[in-house]
Amino acid sequence: MKIQSFSLFTQMVRTPLAIVSVAILTGCFGGVKKPQPADLQPVTALVSARQSWVNRIGPVNFPLGIGVAGKTVAVAGDNGTVALLDAQTGRDLWRLELKAPIAAGVGSDGKILAVVTKANEVVAMQAGRELWRQKLNAQAFTAPLVAGERVFVLAADRSVNAFDGQTGRKLWVHQRSSEPLVLRQSGVMLAVGDTLVVGLAGRLAGMNPLNGSIQWEAPIATPRGINDIERLVDLVGHSSRVGDVVCARAFQASIGCVNTSRGNLLWAKPANGLQGIHGDDRLLFGTEADGTVVAWKRTDGERAWSSDRLRYRGLTGPLVAGRSVVIGDAAGFIHLLSRDDGALLNRLTTDGSAIAADPVLAGGNSLVAVTRNGGIYGFQPE
Repeated sequence: MKIQSFSLFTQMVRTPLAIVSVAILTGCFGGVKKPQPADLQPVTALVSARQSWVNRIGPVNFPLGIGVAGKTVAVAGDNGTVALLDAQTGRDLWRLELKAPIAAGVGSDGKILAVVTKANEVVAMQAGRELWRQKLNAQAFTAPLVAGERVFVLAADRSVNAFDGQTGRKLWVHQRSSEPLVLRQSGVMLAVGDTLVVGLAGRLAGMNPLNGSIQWEAPIATPRGINDIERLVDLVGHSSRVGDVVCARAFQASIGCVNTSRGNLLWAKPANGLQGIHGDDRLLFGTEADGTVVAWKRTDGERAWSSDRLRYRGLTGPLVAGRSVVIGDAAGFIHLLSRDDGALLNRLTTDGSAIAADPVLAGGNSLVAVTRNGGIYGFQPE
């Protein structure tokens, strides 16, 4: 069978696993003065973009991944509301109240949607109704991956679980020993041809989606330091795929690219970022921990340009859309920067609350962003 190509505060729990949020690792302790966000300069719109629709989902305070499939986008709110929207108009195709707080989501293939609740249950939905629920053995912060009539879930204990998309029957689980600390943040999971590609600690791993066996592993970062926090390495989503090459970020350590057909690391470079990366066939783009936006050459990881105009503004990961690199911030602005040199091309407004997830492009030309207050905004960029 051939799988379809997918072409802070620290919580210490009484298990070997401790889950750490970003605030601890970026030095946001009491008594330390927080750097002031860079002032926004006036902008002349060099790329046109207009708001075409708005919808609402309710507050979003979990690691939301906006599920994109064809001309649809899938979103969810804290309280268990899940909705599938038309990306062109923003109207609901369907909406379902799960009556359970959500911890991770949304995975979507356009038909089946999947989330993970705070009760560690994977929930699959279709056409506005619940299909099934299955219990996980650990928490999950990465949106499930729905593809090949299966639902794949990466849990915080480094386990990868596979379920039948229609029945919820568990097909397999791959379990490995977990590190003392993991991040309360989305990880990396995608498919390239017939290979399920997953971030496991600082390594990108290729798995057989039929049985969960490991086919190869490639290290993007290796643990260093004298304590558990210093030694923490996790790959964080999103990643950037062009053909068989997948590039990803290891949290506050490095970025790197892997050839998934051979399972070998092409290159890795130091990079101190918290969010995933995106790119095209020429450049990779990312936001560093201090808000510096960086472009790297995809061929070898050398820097092409950097911009500090958005420092300390609480940036999302980037999205490549047309001429622009699209990035959200903690004040609800969406910034469009030039792919060529990082120059500011436009700035879009939402409801003033932080952008809750990396912006996405759906339906060919709809730029979609979701805020912490639950606003869902659709824009038509140039």
